[in-house]
Amino acid sequence: MLKQRIITAVVLLAILLPALFYSTYVPFACVMLALIAAAAWEWGRLNGYGSGLSLFLGAETLALCALSWWLGLLNLQLLPVWIGASAAWLVGGALLLRAAVPGWPRVPRGIRLVGGLLALWVAWLAAVQARMVGINFLLSILVLVWVADVFAYFTGRAFGLRFTRSKLAPTISPGKSWEGVWGGVAGVLVLAVAWVAADDAIAPAVASLYTRLENRGWWLLLAGVVFLAAMSVVGDLIESLVKRSAGAKDSSNLLPGHGGVLDRVDALLPALPIAMMLAYL
Repeated sequence: MLKQRIITAVVLLAILLPALFYSTYVPFACVMLALIAAAAWEWGRLNGYGSGLSLFLGAETLALCALSWWLGLLNLQLLPVWIGASAAWLVGGALLLRAAVPGWPRVPRGIRLVGGLLALWVAWLAAVQARMVGINFLLSILVLVWVADVFAYFTGRAFGLRFTRSKLAPTISPGKSWEGVWGGVAGVLVLAVAWVAADDAIAPAVASLYTRLENRGWWLLLAGVVFLAAMSVVGDLIESLVKRSAGAKDSSNLLPGHGGVLDRVDALLPALPIAMMLAYL
């Protein structure tokens, strides 16, 4: 299993890193198109649709993203989209987590389907537009989510249930603890302060998300990164909720050793549009 995970990770990095650091955003946008289409296919399968219709949903989502690109949406100020998506994640996430696994089947399947595909479409718009802003800006968002996840994992392993005596969401993801959440938050706070200091020292052509927030006050930087870390946990929990309702361990086996695409991007789905909203609000 470990060998599979390493091989898959190396292949993914070999594709993603050249696209990310290319002189224009186009290769990155194309890689993200493929990932979002695969995630849409997985979403159809998790919601009980057959292989044929799930493939159609993947193609439809790819077409929606490509059409948005062709129409020039990536060149527009999309603040209303970011605000709407952020509000939907905040309210919808709270309602879904409160209803837990038994509540998911009670949501009409059409609403579940459309909501998931729209979330993927908005995430693609946010990721590509963030890359158009600059590599430093996009990386500051991606690394925040990764650091929150890594710190949460190791802190949860080391200190889980030592202080709170209760799990984060036992019926949705039994392995997650409040100690892990606080560890993730601590990790992103350290990351944000260090990244601001690095931006000040290096003076990159494009400021990171953290520097943009810090320019409007340290309070906004700290509140913003805590909010992003919390919402990345919401994205992770909601995907776990959907998988548990569907009786699936992973969203698919497209990425050997890692599960599916949704398993890798679930925390990014709310974080990307929220980060864009914080940067431009």
